[in-house]
Amino acid sequence: MTKPSLPELLHAAVSAVGGTERPGQATMAQAVAEAIDDGSHLLAQAGTGTGKSLGYLVPALAHGEPVVVATATLALQRQLVERDLPRTVEALHPLLRRRPEFAMLKGRSNYLCLHRLHEGVPQDEEDGLFDQFEAAAPTSKLGQDLLRLREWSEGTESGDRDDLTPGVSDRAWAQVSVSSRECLGASKCAYGAECFAEMARERAKLAEVVVTNHALLAIDAIEGAPVLPQHEVLIVDEAHELVSRVTGVATGELTPGQVNRAVRRAAKLVNEKAADQLQTAAEGFERLMELALPGRLEEIPEDLGYALMALRDAARTVISALGTTRDKSVQDEDAVRKQALAAVEGVHDVAERITHGSEWDVVWYERHDRFGASLRVAPLSVSGLLREKLFADRSVVLTSATLKLGGDFNGVGASLGLAPEGTEGDDLPKWKGVDVGSPFDYPKQGILYVAKHLSRPARDGDRADMHDELTELIQAAGGRTLGLFASMRAAQLAAEELRTRIPEFPIFLQGEETLGELIKNFAADPQACLFGTLSLWQGVDVPGPSCQLVVMDKIPFPRPDDPLMSARQKAVEDAGGNGFMAVAATHAALLMAQGAGRLVRATGDRGVVAVLDQRLATARYGSYLKASLPGFWYTTDRNQVRKSLAAIDAAAKAQES
Repeated sequence: MTKPSLPELLHAAVSAVGGTERPGQATMAQAVAEAIDDGSHLLAQAGTGTGKSLGYLVPALAHGEPVVVATATLALQRQLVERDLPRTVEALHPLLRRRPEFAMLKGRSNYLCLHRLHEGVPQDEEDGLFDQFEAAAPTSKLGQDLLRLREWSEGTESGDRDDLTPGVSDRAWAQVSVSSRECLGASKCAYGAECFAEMARERAKLAEVVVTNHALLAIDAIEGAPVLPQHEVLIVDEAHELVSRVTGVATGELTPGQVNRAVRRAAKLVNEKAADQLQTAAEGFERLMELALPGRLEEIPEDLGYALMALRDAARTVISALGTTRDKSVQDEDAVRKQALAAVEGVHDVAERITHGSEWDVVWYERHDRFGASLRVAPLSVSGLLREKLFADRSVVLTSATLKLGGDFNGVGASLGLAPEGTEGDDLPKWKGVDVGSPFDYPKQGILYVAKHLSRPARDGDRADMHDELTELIQAAGGRTLGLFASMRAAQLAAEELRTRIPEFPIFLQGEETLGELIKNFAADPQACLFGTLSLWQGVDVPGPSCQLVVMDKIPFPRPDDPLMSARQKAVEDAGGNGFMAVAATHAALLMAQGAGRLVRATGDRGVVAVLDQRLATARYGSYLKASLPGFWYTTDRNQVRKSLAAIDAAAKAQES
C-alpha cells in the first residue's frame, strides 16, 4: 500500500473536527513534516484562526515516533486531549492503519495523593493543618471542599485536579496532594499500586503523543532527572510563553515563613542540637528580612551572606539527622519525615545557590504588602540552558501567533538560545522560521489607532487627557471595550474615573471577580467594558460584537526597577549590544502583539486597537513595535476613528436587533 500523503491526512483531520482547510495550515503542516524528517528545528508563526493544532498534530502522528506536545494554558491542553486528538486519531486511523495512543502528563502535585487522602496531612499546628476529614467542620468552606474531594476520589479515574468541577481552594487541594519531593515513592507507599500520578506516568510511557505543560518541560530540562518519556519530537505550542515559564521554574525563593515552616516540621524528628541550630539560623534570617528594602543585590551584603551560610549549614545538619529514623513507632513517620525533608532541602538549596554565587544569577529582595519580604534568585538568561537541554537529540517545533517581532524571528530565537537564522556552525542548532499568515484580512477588519496628540505618559502620573480620550472612544464604540493596562494601579484609576463619567457602560475590573466570570460577563453584555492587566493581554478570547475596541493605555515596557529585566538589559549592553531593544522593546512587542490579537478572533470581527501612547507614533522604536502587530490599517486621526467606531457599533446593534 502507498503511504498516504500529508494533504490527504490533513483533509481527513480537518473534516473530522468540522473545520475549514486553510492555506496557512497546509503550509505549516508541510514545514513541520520537513523539520521532523530532517531532524531540524522550526519556529512557526501561525495567526489566530489558522488551525495550528492540526497543523502540527497531523505531521507528528504521520511520523509515527514518540512526540511530546507542551502548552502553556490549561484550555489548550484540554482542547488537545478532549477534542483535537480523539477526532484526529479516529480520522487518520483508516489511512495510517494504526490508532496512535495519547495521554496527558502533569507535575505530581496536580494529582490527588491517596496516602494524603487516607492518612491525613502530617501535623503542622501553626499552619492549621490537621487530620482534615475529622477536624474540618462540614459547614465550613474548607470542610465542604474536603468532603467533596473524598467523594470525588471514589469515582475519578485520573485524580487530576483539573477534572474536578467545580474546583476547590488551593488550601484544600494542598491537603490531598504532594510535591515530588514529599512523595514517599511508589515502592514505599501503601497506595503505590493505585497512585494516580504513577498511573499517568505509565500511560505516558505507552503513548505516542504526550500532552504536557511548559512547567513540566522546564523541570525535565533543568533538574536532570527525566520526568517525560523518551521522545523523538518536541512541539512547544504558545511558545512565546516558554522563556518566562522556564525562568519561573528556575527561580528560587526564601521567605521567613518558609524557613520557619521547615524548622517546625523538622524539630520533632531530629536531635535537639540540630533543631536549635536551624532555629537560631532562622531567627537571624528573619531579623535581616524585616529590614530588607526592595531591589537587586549586585553583591551579597556581608550580614546577609553570614545569615545564608548559617541557614545552609544548619539545613545540611538537619538533612543528615533526618536520614536516621528516630522512632519506628511514630504513626506514619515516613510521610512526616519526607515532608520535613522536602521543606529543609528547599531552604538549603536556595541558601546554597545564593551563597555559592554565580555571575549568571540575579539576586534581589521583594516586598509584598500582604506576605512581607522575600529573597529571590533567578538566572540572568535561560537561553544557554534551552540551547543545551531543549534542542539536543530531538527535533523541536515552536509555534505561536506571536514569534516574529519587528519583522523577523531572531529576537525570539535569541531568547531561546538560537543563533540568528542562517548562521552556520557545527555546534549551533539548525533552524528556520516560517510565518504561515492568518485567515483574517487585517487591513479590512481592523484599525490601529495611535493617539499621537496625548501627552507622553509619565510613570504613575495622573493621565487626565488619557481618561478623556478613553471616555470618548468607549462612547463612540457603545461600550464593547477591552482595556489593557500596563499596571493594576492604572486599570483601577481608569475604572474609578470612568464609572463616574459614563455610568451607562458597565465596567468590570480584574480582581473584583474570578477571571473566568469576568470574561463571561463581558462577553454577555455588548455595552460592557473589561479593564485589567497582564493576564488579560493574553487570556481573552471573545469573538463577536462584545469586543470591538481594544485599548492599550501605554506601551508595556518592563518597570525600570524590575531587578531581573534591568539586569538582563545591562548584560546585553555590557556585551556591546542594544539592551533596550533586546530586552525592554522585545518584551513590549510580545505583549502588544498578544494584546492586539484579542480584537479579531473570527472572520466576521471588526474593530479598533487604540494605543493611548504617542511614543508608538513618534519614538524611533515605534516602527519595530508596529511591525510586530497584525497588519491593521493605521491612523493617528482621532475623528476618523470615532466615526469608524460609531459605524461598527451601529452595524453591531442592527445585527443584534
